[in-house]
Amino acid sequence: MATSALFDQIQEAAAAIRAKWAGTPAAGIVLGTGLGKLTEDIAAAAVIPYEQIPHFPRSTAPSHKGQLVCGTLGGKPVVAMEGRFHFYEGWTLQQVTFPVRVMKALGAQTLIVSNACGGMNPQWAKGDLMLIEDHINLLGDNPLIGPNDDRLGERFPDMCNCYDRELLALGKRVAMEEQIVCHQGVFVAVAGPNLETRAEYRFLRQIGADVVGMSTVPEVIVAVHAKMRVMGVSVITDQCLPDALEPVSIPEIIKTANEAEKKLRVLVRRVVAEL
Repeated sequence: MATSALFDQIQEAAAAIRAKWAGTPAAGIVLGTGLGKLTEDIAAAAVIPYEQIPHFPRSTAPSHKGQLVCGTLGGKPVVAMEGRFHFYEGWTLQQVTFPVRVMKALGAQTLIVSNACGGMNPQWAKGDLMLIEDHINLLGDNPLIGPNDDRLGERFPDMCNCYDRELLALGKRVAMEEQIVCHQGVFVAVAGPNLETRAEYRFLRQIGADVVGMSTVPEVIVAVHAKMRVMGVSVITDQCLPDALEPVSIPEIIKTANEAEKKLRVLVRRVVAEL
């Protein structure tokens, strides 16, 4: 896609949202698999199906509702994606990350991104939360490949602190105050849609990852490119321990995410309130 075309499409999508909601979001929120009910905590002023937003892809993953919720959370204006897009659905990474560009165009300076993931750290339990402190991109692609539009961000964004340290500290403090089990670790993104083999889990653990998923990293790369502050939260929905590996049930993953979502809702609501 030509850089000028992308910029124009972002502006067109943002204008369509502004026509239904006049707020300036303090944060954009991306809700992962099984985590969409956090939108129930938002005092919604507008709920916009993705098909009504120009150039937005469509959610096809299980439990992803496919709508943008605009309103107030923790006393702050927010826009939340109830359903995200994945590389494995056939979208390009530029399409996957398009909503993040639109959030920035609406005025959001912070991105809070969540996901359901497989846990590879044997000391952590199913249903625990993990604040992302760093990531590894094994998608085999990058949303910034191609000509760079300087209006959207610089050519070579630095990723050494892609997860904002102040937001990380805030998340840890809130989790401690709310007595929520919340770890801190490294997320690795793979393309999917198949789950990993025993050998692949061993490899991912050996290169430094604590959890594995099929999302998040592209959105974070684009958010950093756009000079947004980022906080990432993973919900561990299954344990991926090679020597005790069992077949995974997608309905069970969604069920675990739904149960853990109560903790995520408390954490995100309080973090947004303190932005």
